[in-house]
Amino acid sequence: MLYRALRPLLFQLDPERAHRIALRAMSSLARRPGLARFVHRTLARPARFPVEALGLCFPNPIGLAAGFDKDGEAPLAWWALGFGFIELGTVTPRPQPGNPRPRMFRDPARGALINRMGFNNIGADEVVARLDEMERAGRRPPIPIGISVGKNKDTPLERAADDYRDAAAVLAPHADFLTINVSSPNTPGLRELQQAESIHAIVASVRIAAPAKPVLIKIAPELSGEPLKEVLDAALAAGVSGVIATNTLSTAETPGVEPGGLSGRPLHATAVARVREIIARVGSAVAVIGCGGIDDADSCRAFLDAGARLVQLYTGLVYRGPFLAARLSRALAMSETQSAPPH
Repeated sequence: MLYRALRPLLFQLDPERAHRIALRAMSSLARRPGLARFVHRTLARPARFPVEALGLCFPNPIGLAAGFDKDGEAPLAWWALGFGFIELGTVTPRPQPGNPRPRMFRDPARGALINRMGFNNIGADEVVARLDEMERAGRRPPIPIGISVGKNKDTPLERAADDYRDAAAVLAPHADFLTINVSSPNTPGLRELQQAESIHAIVASVRIAAPAKPVLIKIAPELSGEPLKEVLDAALAAGVSGVIATNTLSTAETPGVEPGGLSGRPLHATAVARVREIIARVGSAVAVIGCGGIDDADSCRAFLDAGARLVQLYTGLVYRGPFLAARLSRALAMSETQSAPPH
């Protein structure tokens, strides 16, 4: 109810400014473990709906997607709000400012966002310094933390594997899993890496840099059919552990629409279809994480019914509020209880 009252005020602000205000609030919460525990137990009250995947235990399958907390500012706060895991990043080896502003746009009528952020982040070394401080202060949350890695904008495509390797090597000690982001539409040429030879080289290089950690790839929703098959086969051959389906839809070829990546409700059906396509190809060989347009129990369940082991939220938080993950965990646990056979 409080968020419903505050949302009209936040929506009067530029979306990126509103995002920064929300992130500052989360960062403040993350620096107060006692308050974080209170929020988790008293306000969020997430249900336990444990999932085993990637060799890890997730207290519930609802995760925070990469892009919301790029620089690892508030990990403990996401646990407090009821998330079962989080993915930080995307982090590049060197810091970069991203694309010029404005670069984030709301589409309330469709429950959507468009962003063209461009991997703005403080760089791998600074993220590690922040996570080091968090661990020393005893503020690491009791849930798995993934970190998405990417290449710097000015790194040539032929040297992309070096950037993914270098970022992974620095970040791996603080990550429970690593995700290779080759699917953002907002870094020029990045999606050209979604082909078999490049994927094999990048996955192999990240696995060498972080041999003890599960490695995932995040694909574009537009990747389908034979090109998707070739990417999956190459990733499996290189030892990938999971696939995130999907990143945002590119609006570059859509007349009259801001260029960037479209997320939220308009992405949902495509992302669910992509999960089904991946499961049909790989079966249980890797863990699949569904991402795109989750804002209620039905849209969440659609991914799980399609074969995803875990799901991730981003845009739904903007429209449905910070306790969406906790509400979804309770809905999933309730439906599981109702569908269980009587003893």
